[in-house]
Amino acid sequence: MIDAILPADLGRWLDGNALELDVKSEGASSLLPKLGGAGLFKIGVPTQFGGSGADVAAAIGAIAAVSARSLAAGFVFWGHRTFIEYLLQSPNGALRERLLPDLLAGHRAGATGLSNAMKFLNGLEELQLRAAQHGQSIQIEGKLPWVTNLRKEGFDVAAAVRGGDRRPAFVISLSSDDDGVERSGDLDLMAMRATNTAAIKIGRAVIGEDRIIHANASEWLLQVRPAFLGLQCGMSIGLARRSLSEAQRQIGSGRGVLMAPIERLAAELHDLEARLLSQVNGPLFVDQPILLFRLRIRLAKIVSEALELELGATGGKAYLSSPGEGYQRRLRESAFIPVVTPSLVQLKAAIEAQEQPTRAREIA
Repeated sequence: MIDAILPADLGRWLDGNALELDVKSEGASSLLPKLGGAGLFKIGVPTQFGGSGADVAAAIGAIAAVSARSLAAGFVFWGHRTFIEYLLQSPNGALRERLLPDLLAGHRAGATGLSNAMKFLNGLEELQLRAAQHGQSIQIEGKLPWVTNLRKEGFDVAAAVRGGDRRPAFVISLSSDDDGVERSGDLDLMAMRATNTAAIKIGRAVIGEDRIIHANASEWLLQVRPAFLGLQCGMSIGLARRSLSEAQRQIGSGRGVLMAPIERLAAELHDLEARLLSQVNGPLFVDQPILLFRLRIRLAKIVSEALELELGATGGKAYLSSPGEGYQRRLRESAFIPVVTPSLVQLKAAIEAQEQPTRAREIA
């Protein structure tokens, strides 16, 4: 599946640079153009918008394929492709037409600053940006503490904003070229350092109504959340698949006892992926988001279980710097899966909050 999606030269480049992308930030500038030059950002984008066709399920498969080789690359892919998805699902056709060509080519970065908004949607956090209307213009202030794919060469970022004057919260696109938009230095991450992950401080940035992705954040986020989380699940799928593949490859004398659990976990991973891809475009995950939350949680657990099986199959070599380099990188990468927003803790809290009224009715 990996080779069917990724061009061979890109696969070799990712394999050869995976460690550098993980531990150093110097390769960040080259990553997005590499993915864009291979046509990956066009996957799942309708042809009328310059894409190669299909839908978001195909993009999930592509993110999984990249993540199997480098989660840093998969994380950048996710953030960029999710911003593209926002434009595809936006009624603002002029904004889409203006931004999409450079995004699809990988010439300019797209970032999803909606992690805060997704927590807001689940009642876990207040929106961190606020808006004030000034005639036909909107003044934005606030801070986004953690955003990925803020490429120093230029980026556009989606963010949800508290409306003023009884206006509902809405979603906008900010640009690195806007006065008042300030990118911090790269955050000091323990891994995946070439992902252009930083904070954004917005001080009285002024934009026009033409930058509004959607005028009602609460309504629109419910519709776009399945794609947001589905594309995110591609990272878990790819990392778990690679780890299980390595576990199977490493099994030797005395470790055959691991084959059955490896095969069982691989089968479960395949089934969950199939369920995700078959439902991500339909109404099920919009109407019953808990089903998607649980799927995301289980995929994260599978990543952890797959790494444990890989360690068991590899043995002591995994703890040695050179022969264990790939396993050690995947182990660092796996630590990110439970905490990427919405984190597993936040998802479990959202599930509990939605289930409590049901339990109360049953008791009554």
